[in-house]
Parts: sequence; structure tokens; C-alpha cells
Amino acid sequence: MDKSARLGNHLVMLVPNSVNERMCSLFDQLIDQNGVAAGHDASLRASLRASVIEGAKILDAGVHHRGSLAGGIALARLCLADLADVAIVPCDRATHVVSNSVFVRTDRPVEACLASQYAGWPVSTDDFFAMGSGPMRLVRGKEEMLHDLGLAETASVVVGVLEAEKLPTVSAIRSIAEQCRVAADQIRIAIAPSTSIAGTIQVVARSIETAMHKLYSLGFDVTRVVSATGNAPIAPVAKTGDTVRGIGRTNDAILYGGEVTLWVDCDDEAVEAIAEKVPSPSSADHGRPFAAIFEGYDFDFYKVDPLLFSPALVTFSNLRTGRTWTSGKIETDILRKSFL
Repeated sequence: MDKSARLGNHLVMLVPNSVNERMCSLFDQLIDQNGVAAGHDASLRASLRASVIEGAKILDAGVHHRGSLAGGIALARLCLADLADVAIVPCDRATHVVSNSVFVRTDRPVEACLASQYAGWPVSTDDFFAMGSGPMRLVRGKEEMLHDLGLAETASVVVGVLEAEKLPTVSAIRSIAEQCRVAADQIRIAIAPSTSIAGTIQVVARSIETAMHKLYSLGFDVTRVVSATGNAPIAPVAKTGDTVRGIGRTNDAILYGGEVTLWVDCDDEAVEAIAEKVPSPSSADHGRPFAAIFEGYDFDFYKVDPLLFSPALVTFSNLRTGRTWTSGKIETDILRKSFL
């Protein structure tokens, strides 16, 4: 049963205490006793591989194994705590440069996107670095946003997704175990770089998440977002080792090609105050492929304007009043520079 907490004048629903255990079940369903993807999906079986590091179960979706579209959807589901539908659908090549996109739909956007999918944990040790997402963040419980929203849980097992070019080291696993206060053999980690099919899919599946985090950054009451859909083009996969291009293309897919619709229940004034500020064009860094922006800041994410990380086009539909706002635009020319 859901628990609740009071945030100012608003009642905030806490993520159920079983979310990491539930995701552990999903993770383990992906793996059979031989360490390969289980089930009937041949692309999963051929492209993923499991291993054990310091007792933790690791699912390699693109580091040493080629990964797949199905693997990318599986990673996105783990990131989202399986609280959203993720699918690959056709899109307009004339507008988005490519023919397919990742479509995400959720009726629990706070829990799916902010409590789980947001990459708010830089997993860093002397010999390893990755951006960490997934429900393990709830157990770690060190992010200000999670505290603000009353999102937390205690669990004996944790599940996360890492974006990195190499598998986690022993020191990384020990760090995750220590920060989540669990035994190392109770850790489940799926991993893929941005220069892989699966890594590309799981990043591009973050269109709603970027809008939700932007709303939070602007001071909007995110609990007023009832449902959401998001769509972003599947960026071409950068060659192995070209991390900057991989990061650049996957970010550009959302910054310049992402479209999000948010159904909200609030006063019109609350939407009017932020509607024009949510899409990526509101940032001073908007207007160039992300790889060029990233290079200009010496490849330091923390120097990039945080308000840049949002979809290109955002629509609000107010259930309370029936009004609709749309702002931002798709930047086909920038997508073309990035993708081709």
C-alpha cells in the first residue's frame, strides 16, 4: 500500500517499499541460469550477458556485448521502475531526420521519472565513473529532490542502471553497497554505454523525465502532473569509444527532437508562469549540437546550463480548466548536424 507525506500544502505519495524488490524480480526474469537473457526474445538472448562482480549481478547490454533494441527497452523499463510503457514507433523523417522514435507513456510520472529514472547519482570511485539511475536511488536517499518530494524506501535488494563504457569495478560495487546499506550480492546492475543500441534507447526514453525535472527546477508542483507522454527520435549509434558523440546525439534527440505532453490538475496561473520556460529553447545554451556545447565547457556536465536539459516541445493540458499551452519547437537542422 502506498504511504503518503505532507509537502507544504500538498499530499505526496511515497513510492511503495517493494519497488526495488519488484524490479529485482524483473531483472532476474531477464537472466537464465546460463547467464544469458531468458525468454523467447531471440534479440535479447543474443545481445545481453550476465556476470557477477563482487557478488553483484551485472547485466551487460552494450559494453562487451552488442546490445539490442529489446535490451534498450528492458533497460528503460528498469530505469522507470516499470511504471511506464516504452515502445519504438515510427516518426516523421522530414522533421526528425530518422524514421523511428522512443515513445513513453506513464500515469505515475513523479514515481517513474523523478523517483527512479532520473540519473541523479554520479557513481564515482578512483577507478570508475558512471551516471546512475533506477530505483536504487530511493534507498541511497541522498538527493535533495527526493527529500523535497518525500520519496524514499528501505530495501534489502537494489536495482540500478548505469551509463558507462566499462563494467563496474569492485570498488564501484562496494560503494553502491555501502551507500545503499545492502550486501553486495543483493545488488542488480544493468549497464550500457551511450555508444550502444541499448544505451541509446534508454537515454532517448528520458523525454518525460527531462520535462519533469525541469518543472521541479522551476518550482512547479510536480505532483500536479497526472499523466504524461513523451516521444524522441532514436539517434544513430555513435561508434564504439566515441563517447562524446554518443552523449551528444542522445541528448540532441531530446533537446531538439523531443515532444512531451503533460496532463496537469492545477490553476491556469501555475502553468502560465512556467510554460514558456520548460522547453530547451529557454536556455542560453540552446542552439548548437550538444557535443559542441559539451566541448565548450571542457566536457563538464556541471558547467552546462541545467535548464538546457529538457524537451524541444512541451504541451500542457489542464484537466481542471480545459486549457492547453504549447511552447518550444523541433529543430530539424540541428538534428541533421548531430545525426548525419
